[in-house]
Order: sequence, then C-alpha cells, then structure tokens
Amino acid sequence: MSSQKIQRLLEPPDISAAHRSALEYLNSSFAHIDDLDGVDKVLSQTKARSSELQRQLSESQQSIDSLVTKTRVAALANLDTARGLAEDRETIENEMTYLSHELISSISPSKSESNPTLLEDIETMHRILKELESVRAYVAVIERTLTLSEGALAQLRGTPSPLSKSSTSEYNRLSAFVDNVIQTCDSVQDIGSVEQPLHLVTFVRRIRDKTWSDIKGILSAKLNIALENLQWPMAVDYPAASVHDRESFESAFKDSILLQEIGENTEGLTNQLEISSQGLYPLETFAHAISLRFKYHFETERETNRLDKPEWYLSHIMNVAHDHRPFMDNVVQRLLLGTKFQRVNAWQNYVTLLVPILERKLRRTVPTLLSHPALLAHTVYQALIFDSNMRELGYEFVVGAEAKKAGEKGGISSVILCQKEWFDAWLEGEKKFAEDQYHEIISSSDAWVIVDDNSNDSDEYKLSHSIAELKATNSARRIKALVEQVTDRYSPLPSFAHRTRFLIHVQLPILEQYHSRVSSSLDAFETLSSALVRAVPGALGVEGSKTDSRKLTGGVEGSQRLCKALLSARYVESAMQRWGEEEFFLELWMEIDHRAALRTRAEMHPSLPNSADHQSSKSDAPECTIFEELITQYAKLASRAEDMLVSQVCGETETALKPHFVAISSPRDGSDAQNADNGIAVPPSLLPSIALLSAHLNFLRNTLPTAVTTHVYRRIATHISEHILQREVLFRPGLTRGQFRTRLAWEQARSVHAESELWAETCQVALRTSRARAEGPWARLLVAGRLLGASRQEVDRAVKEVLGGQGDSWEDALDAVTSLGSGGLGKEEVKTVLRLRDDL
Repeated sequence: MSSQKIQRLLEPPDISAAHRSALEYLNSSFAHIDDLDGVDKVLSQTKARSSELQRQLSESQQSIDSLVTKTRVAALANLDTARGLAEDRETIENEMTYLSHELISSISPSKSESNPTLLEDIETMHRILKELESVRAYVAVIERTLTLSEGALAQLRGTPSPLSKSSTSEYNRLSAFVDNVIQTCDSVQDIGSVEQPLHLVTFVRRIRDKTWSDIKGILSAKLNIALENLQWPMAVDYPAASVHDRESFESAFKDSILLQEIGENTEGLTNQLEISSQGLYPLETFAHAISLRFKYHFETERETNRLDKPEWYLSHIMNVAHDHRPFMDNVVQRLLLGTKFQRVNAWQNYVTLLVPILERKLRRTVPTLLSHPALLAHTVYQALIFDSNMRELGYEFVVGAEAKKAGEKGGISSVILCQKEWFDAWLEGEKKFAEDQYHEIISSSDAWVIVDDNSNDSDEYKLSHSIAELKATNSARRIKALVEQVTDRYSPLPSFAHRTRFLIHVQLPILEQYHSRVSSSLDAFETLSSALVRAVPGALGVEGSKTDSRKLTGGVEGSQRLCKALLSARYVESAMQRWGEEEFFLELWMEIDHRAALRTRAEMHPSLPNSADHQSSKSDAPECTIFEELITQYAKLASRAEDMLVSQVCGETETALKPHFVAISSPRDGSDAQNADNGIAVPPSLLPSIALLSAHLNFLRNTLPTAVTTHVYRRIATHISEHILQREVLFRPGLTRGQFRTRLAWEQARSVHAESELWAETCQVALRTSRARAEGPWARLLVAGRLLGASRQEVDRAVKEVLGGQGDSWEDALDAVTSLGSGGLGKEEVKTVLRLRDDL
C-alpha cells in the first residue's frame, strides 16, 4: 500500500459529505408523502446499519493502531539495517577507490609521487636482472680483451730475436676476439649504428690498437738502444761503429720491419695501418729521437725558441734531413732489400716523418703571430723557402689525391696557407706593407727625377733591357722593383688560388694606383695650362698653390714634367709586357683561364683581361697576357702624355711664330734690301721660335730614349712645318689669288727658302742626327722653300712638267730641284707654290 493511500485512510470522516449523502437518500426514498409509511422500517434499518458500521469502525481502528505499531517497529528495524548497509557501502567505495589508485602505473602522467605497482616492480626487477646479466657479459668481454692484450705483450717480451709470425700468435687471438665482438654487436638491431657505434666496440678497438702500439714500443725501445750506440741523432758514421753495435742495430731494425709486415697481413689492423702508413716502423723510431731534441731546443724556454727566428728550426730539420741522407741511402735502404718495403725510398719516408714536427710547431706558433704582420710574413716566407729547398734536395711532399689532381705541391707552408683566417691575415699584412712602400716611393723628394741606367754597361743587362727602359723616373723604377718584390713574395706559393688572390689584392692595386697618380698629374698639368688655374694636389713636382703656372707648364720645364709622365708610363708598360711573357705569369694566367672559380674571380676584376675576348679559335689558350688590360691602360696614358708633349711644344712654337708672321705680312722696308745685299734672308723675328724649338728638342734628346725622341720629333716637326707652310707659303697674308694675284718678291722667296732650311738644320743640330732624318718631317716645307728659292733655270723643267705635263714625270722633275721629290705635296699644291714666284 502506498503512503498516499494510507494517509487518505487515516483522515477523519467528512460530516458535510455525510449530510449530503443522507439528504440525497431521503430525497430519493421519500419523494412523496405516501412514502412516509415506510419510514419506521427505514429508520430501524438505518440504526442497525449505523451500529454495524460503528462496530466495524472500532475494529478497524484497533487494526490500524496495531498495524501502525508494527509498521513503526519494522521501519525502525529497516532504518537500522539501511544505516548499516550505508556504512558498508561507504566502506566498499573507499576500498574500491584505494584499489583503483593502486592499479594506476607509476609512469602514468596523471599520477605523481606514487609508488609503482606490483607488476611494475616485477618488471623493473626483471629488467635490472637483464642489465646485470649484460653488464656481466660486458665486463667479461673487457676482462677477456685485457687478458689477451697482456698475453700478447708478455709473449713478445719473451720472444728472442729474430722475430717470427708465431711471435704475435697471442695478438692474433686478440684481434680475432675483437672482430668477433664487433660482428656480434653489429648483428644486433637497434643497438648501434655506423654513425655512433657501441662504446664496447670502441673500447675493444682501442685496446687492440694500443696493444699493437705497445708491441711497437717494445721493439722501438730495443732499436733506440742500438741507435744510441751509433750516436743517433748525430750524423752516423756507420763504418766506424763496432761490429756488435752494427749487428744489434740491424737485428732490431729487421725485427721492426718484420713486425710491420706481420701487421699488414693481420686482419683488423686497417685503422692502425692507416695511421702508420706515413712511415716505416723503424724510421718512426728515428724520427721520435729527432722530435725529442726538437722539443728541447724549440718548444721550451731556451734561447733557441724565438718567434722572430723561424729559420732556426726550419734549417735545423733541413740540416737533419741532409746530414742523415747518406746513412739512409747507404745503410737503411740496404736493410730494406728483400723485405716487403724494398721499393720504399728510405730518405723520402724519413723526411715525411720529420715534416709533422714542423707542422706541429707552426700550428702552435702562428696564432700568436697574427697580431704581428711582419713576423707572420717572415714566417710564411721562410716556410716557402724551406719547401723550395726541400724540393731542390729531391723531396716530394705528400699531398691528397684531389690536391694532386689540382696541381698542388703541398709543403709545410700549406699549414698556414690552407687556414683561411691565417692566410687572410698574412695577405692583409702584405697588402699594407706594399701600400706603405708605394706611398713612401711616391712621397719621396726624388720620386719624379729622371735617371739613366747607362751606368750599367754589362752585356747581360743590355741584352735583357730594351732601349725604352734605359730612362725613367725614380718612382717608376721603384714601383717596378716593388712589383717584382711582391712577385718574389708570392711566386713560391704552391696554390694557384692563393697566387691569384695575391695578384688581385696586392700586386694589381699598386699598378692601378700608380696609373691613377700619373693620370692625375696630367690632369693637373692641363688645369695649370688652362685659363682658370687652380691648385691640384698630385701634380708632378708641384708643391704649393702659389707657384706661377706659366713657369710650371711653359718652356722646357713644362716639357720636362710631361716627359716624366711619359717615361713613367712607358717604363711600367714595358715592364708589364716583359712580366706577362715570364713563365710564372704565363702559367698563372693559363690556370686562371682553365679553372672556373679562378676565371670567375678574374672576370670580376676590371684590371684583368677577359680571356673570352682574347681566345684563339684554334686553341683553348688565351692569346693575351695577364697584364694585357693594364698594358692597354698605360699605353693610353703614355699616348696621352705624348700628345700633350707634342701639343705643348707645338703650341709654344706657334705662339713664338706669331710676331714673325706679323713681320712678314707688313710692308717691306729697306732692311730687306740690306739683308739681300748682305746675303741674309732670315728675319730676326724668326730666331726666338727657332731657339725655343731647339731648346725643346735638345731636352727631349737628352731625356727621352732615341726611339721615343724620334717619334715625338716627327710629330712635332710635321705639325710645325705644316703650320708654317700654311701661314707663310700657301696662305701667306698679303697675297691674293686670281687674275690680279700678287706674288712673292725674290727676297721673300729666298727668305722662305732660308727659313725652311734653317728649321731643318736647327733640328739636325739639336738632335745630333743625320741631315736626311732631320729633313724627313720638314719635307713639305723644304720642297716649297726650295721651289721658291731656286733659280729660273733650275725650275724650268719642273714648271713645264707640273703646269703642262702629263703623268708622274713631274715628281722626277721636282726631285732634280729639291732632292726630296714632291715631299708629300700634291700637284695642285706644287702649282700654287710655283705661281708665287715673281718670275713665272
């Protein structure tokens, strides 16, 4: 029964509902008055019904009270049971929670600071057990390896000489055991890799290698005792040694060689043999004694250990190699006969073992020299000299396969040169030294003084130097010497890449700067020669801004300044042409052209030629030299200086001729008649210009080489003669053309003739040359003058041939008069000249 039903049954009776029910019953039973007759019967039934209901109510009340009491007792009992069950449930939940936590692994990220589970404890102990088993096996391997190693050493110590293959049986067992360990470890997956092998493998390999080294040491100690008896490392006088000492030495030497043969035939010595492949075992013992002595003298605090004297320890090793060569060639080489190494050159192998001593010394020394460029350069230079001297002795340095293909020669200098930081420091020091030398040369007081090398009269000098090189400025000669000094500094470099860097960063900038200096001097000269004079630093021989520009650029002094620039440029140009044909630069340029990296670097430098532009169609070799671009630049600079010199002399001469041209265009006076009477047809107004030209030519003859002087003279004379021909003959002021043309008087014609001859004679005297050479550039003027000054009878045939003849016979007719033929004059020009005569 539900609680709601129980609550409803316990509720008291509803009186209003009872009244309503009774009323409804009465209304239904007594609807008419006639129904009242049965009211008594109904009343009695009702009273009986009421009594029955009252009895049932009483019984129901008793049953309810009894049931409520029982229910309350049962509820209390059930409540106690529920409380007990709740407590049991809570206990069970707590236990379940605890057990759940116990089941979570200690390595779970959601659980911290908790003990491992039983299963994990069991797994951990199982793993530790396996690790202990592995450690036991690991230690057993190490113990076995060490035991075999000690046995191998003990066996060799007890083996008498001579040595045999059975003397290393214990070592063979060690080697086989190590190989077995290595193979076993390699077969295990996910344990080791080629990049990072097991430490056990590395350890047993080290024990094996150390055992072999100790075996070598045992025999080396015996050989050392024999060598001490021979006074090693002093020069060995082998025939003078006692028979016992020689026998002891030879026995120890053969044992050591036999050990090396056994080692090469023993499996597993690959690494060790790679280390020892640099030399024979007995020769390593020889070199060890030299190394100890080297350390005593050059790696301690003794006075012989000086940073500024690298030649001391280099010459020490060289002397050792030289002094021991007879012993190596006559004794050691003989002992190698009949062995596996009979083809090995004993002295070469011995020197190869001495080279690492110097390499170790350089690696320790060079870092302290980086802050001292002079000492670093001296050390590098001495190392290069050592390499060169050793090659002269016949020694070939060991180089790698790739370096050998590239043509590298190796040497101890590569220890420094192959370290980029060290090489860059040395290169920077050399560059700074060269720049300082350059500035000192340019800034010296006699930098632009022209000197002559005629004092050197040796035949070798004359054969090796052209005439163009006999005269130059001090600066040009010193620049040439500086560039050659730089060449001497880097020519011994074994690497073409290093040579190229030295050429680009040290040598070419010197030539470029000197070119710029001479060019700026010519710029300054042009500026001083112009109307707007301003001070320009760098002019040749110009100091200060208050100097009179006319004194600096006029007369012989101006020509002298231009000659300095011309000679300087020509001298350096000639030197570069000769350098470019030298074997060193030809070989370097060939390598630059053949190697892509060097060719790319060269193409990026503006002062080096582009080999592709000078490539021969029939050959891969470039047709130009390495200095071709700079030669072209210096040639242009020299041509510019020459043009300025010609312009300078011609300009001054033409300026000096202006009064003369004014004088000859003025009306004639009695002086001409007087000159004619006296036989003098040259006016005084011409003398200043002739004197000026004579002074210039005399200076050029004394200053410039003969070939250059001749070339410059021809240009000057040709220009001046053409100027005089135009102004004084062909287009002379005061003369008219046409039907009423005016002609030259006889005195004027003779004057022109005399002037032209005087110009040629003056040049001949100034240049101290033959008449024919002097007349060459003046031919046009001389022919015109001689045609005007000749008598009528002399020119009659020439007049007929020129004015009325046909063909080229007129030139022959002119030659009879002028001795120069037409002299370069055209037929129309000859006609014009002849028409100026007043007798035609």
